[in-house]
Amino acid sequence: MSAHEAAGPWRRLWRAAAPRATRGQLLAGILCAALAFAIVVQVRQTDVSGLADLRESDLVRILDDTTERGDRLEQEVRDLEATRRELTEGSDSAQAAAEAAAARAQEYGLLAGTLPAHGPGIVATITDRTGALRSTNVIQLVQELRDAGAEAIQIGSSRVVAQTAFTDSTGGVLVDGTLEASPYTVSVIGDPPTLATALDIPGGVRETLRSAGADLDVVQVPGQDGGGQDVQVTALHAVSAPQYARPASPEQ
Repeated sequence: MSAHEAAGPWRRLWRAAAPRATRGQLLAGILCAALAFAIVVQVRQTDVSGLADLRESDLVRILDDTTERGDRLEQEVRDLEATRRELTEGSDSAQAAAEAAAARAQEYGLLAGTLPAHGPGIVATITDRTGALRSTNVIQLVQELRDAGAEAIQIGSSRVVAQTAFTDSTGGVLVDGTLEASPYTVSVIGDPPTLATALDIPGGVRETLRSAGADLDVVQVPGQDGGGQDVQVTALHAVSAPQYARPASPEQ
C-alpha cells in the first residue's frame, strides 16, 4: 500500500470530524453582527441627540451658563489664593487670620442657613391649581437652582439647605416638616440671568411643572447694585448638635 493510499482514510476521518458551519449558523452570525452594529449606532446617536435636537438659541444659553459657572469657580480660586497669601505673607498675620475666620464664618452661616441673606437673584412663583405638584418637582427645581449657582434658597417660610427634606403631603409639600402650599414662593439669591435661564432650559423645570399642571412665573431682581431691590431670604435653618459625629484629627 502506498503512503498516499494509507493517508486516505485519515484524511476522510479528519474531514468528517471537522466542525462545519451550517446555513442556520451563518445566518445567526450575520444577524448578531447586524444587531451589534445597530446598537453601536444607536448609542452614538443617543450621546449627541440631547444637544443635536436643541435650537441654536438654547445651545447659546447653555454655553453662556457653563461659561459663567467656570468664571465663578475661577474667581473663587483667586479669592482663596489671595486669602492664603495674606495669611502667610502679611505683616500682621494674626489680624489677617481673624478677619479671614470672621468672613469664613459668615460664608458658612449663609450656606448652612443659620444667617439671613439678601442680594440679587430671582423670585419664582409656582401656582398648582390641580394639586398635582409633588416633592420630586420641588427637588428638581432646587437642584437646577443649585447647579446654576444659587447661594441661598427659601421656599415659602422654609430655608433650604443641603439637609432639607421634601415630602409629599395633603394640600402641598412638606419642607423639613413645614407644610408649604400653592402658590409656592421661591426666593433665590444668585446671578439673576443665570438662575432664570436654568429654569427655562428645554425639557427642564418649566416643562416638567407644566406637565404636572402647574405654572411657573419668574421675576429677576437685579439687587441694590443693579439699581433695584434685593431678594430677601430671612428664614433660618435650625441646626442641631450632632449626636454621633466627632471631629477627626488630621492624622485620622
